[in-house]
Amino acid sequence: MKKLPGIFNDVIGPVMRGPSSSHTAASWRIGRIALDILNEPLKHALIEFDRDGAWAPNYREQGTTMGFDGGLSGLEITDERMKSADSFALQKDIIIEYRVGSFPADHPNTVRLILQGITGKTVELIAVSLGGGSFEIRFVNGFAVKLNGDLYGLMVFTAGKPDCSDELKTRVPPGVDFSVDQQGDRIKHEFRSSYPLPPELISHIQNHPFIDEFAVINPVMPVIAGRETEMPFSSITSLLGFACEKNADLGDLGLIYEKCISGLSEDDLNARMKEIISIIHNSIDTGLKGTNYADRILQQQSHLISNAEKEGRIRESVVNRIIENVSALMESKSAMEVIVAAPTAGSCGTVGGSMRAVSDNPGTSAGKLGNSADELIKAYFAAGIVGAYFAQGPGFSAEEHGCQVECGAASGMAAAGIAQLMGGTAKQAIDAASLAIQNMIGLICDPVADRVEVPCLGKNISAAVNAYASAIMAISGFDAVIPLDQVIQTVTEVGKLMPPCVKCTGKGGLAVTETALKIKNRLKGL
Repeated sequence: MKKLPGIFNDVIGPVMRGPSSSHTAASWRIGRIALDILNEPLKHALIEFDRDGAWAPNYREQGTTMGFDGGLSGLEITDERMKSADSFALQKDIIIEYRVGSFPADHPNTVRLILQGITGKTVELIAVSLGGGSFEIRFVNGFAVKLNGDLYGLMVFTAGKPDCSDELKTRVPPGVDFSVDQQGDRIKHEFRSSYPLPPELISHIQNHPFIDEFAVINPVMPVIAGRETEMPFSSITSLLGFACEKNADLGDLGLIYEKCISGLSEDDLNARMKEIISIIHNSIDTGLKGTNYADRILQQQSHLISNAEKEGRIRESVVNRIIENVSALMESKSAMEVIVAAPTAGSCGTVGGSMRAVSDNPGTSAGKLGNSADELIKAYFAAGIVGAYFAQGPGFSAEEHGCQVECGAASGMAAAGIAQLMGGTAKQAIDAASLAIQNMIGLICDPVADRVEVPCLGKNISAAVNAYASAIMAISGFDAVIPLDQVIQTVTEVGKLMPPCVKCTGKGGLAVTETALKIKNRLKGL
């Protein structure tokens, strides 16, 4: 069965601290898996970025070091100590060095890790960040692997000893994938499972006379892979057909999609989404109360909207609440408070900010005063399934496709969610997403001073207001003209045409203006 992106694993999440999901969350996850593979306390780590990649010019400013420092020192990503993860690593006598070098890489977000444990044991890994916190470890000690953090694993290495492959094969539990790879006299055996591996298998490996090294690998993703059930639709077209047949809205379909992806019950999935929404709303409240963080360009501005309303300079409106909420979320992110990447940290303001504003607003759903908690949960599943189809296309890496896959994707997700809140059909919600994304195609990623603040705040606000307008258009009967699947494909093609300088490298767009360079030098203390 083809592996499909999940709403909780790939679209709405991770729950995290840090300015960037592709930099901070992915590096934290890579670091945690790397610790499992090392399988002893870490003493020294060398983290190397490809000089021709997208991470080389901005890995410190966009939180990659924060992610690796926290992950390699054993911190949870939501831990308050993540804000000073480098100091925490030093307290644990862990030395982490960073270097820009040159090594084979086929992805702009490629990193090489060389870890040394307290006994002198070393492990070398090559990994990539795929956008939105998703990642893949592709090589371990020269062996090709595919570790995404969504399975339980057991990795075994032997060298210069009798081959124990046949004997290990007889011990593979039912439902566990087992593979063998050999390079010279070195052999790697790998067990991969959707469920924890039996303790007796691990004990046998630990005491095996021919095994030199082994590692028990635990998942870091919120939903474990390999428990999928058959999906009743396979494309956006068949999804809409299924919606008509079953009289289902897009929120219903999003829940069905994630249930088939995860193998979890509807009650469990609804509870998880309720918790996600609670975190997002808490992040908005945190931002509105005011946040402080020295190393950022913009201090608090979210309170200015209500101030202007109170002073009579502007009138209250849904758009005002959208701007206020989006700003508050972005301020929480920039202060390293806990946020939900939806679908990325750089675009975290769009979905949560707009959907809270609309759901709280009287008269947005068939004359009712706001939306209930259950209706908001359904709206997030509607947004999530749009994001899942987007993830099947270009994905969410600005380093590959620019901000059209961050704020653009978020705008489409939010538009679908808002249409759901307004009582729209599945077709209207999908059309809303199509209209919203159409308006964001070609959006570049050019953060000033390598901070995810300017023009990221304005782009999030524009994406959120665009989502609101697109939902109103779709509910009113406007013709989206271009189907959503073709819009998503267009984003992929446009991304291929965009030069690297405008894809989150800090080498083009507003990032190289005279003012931006002055800000960058000021923040560096020059």
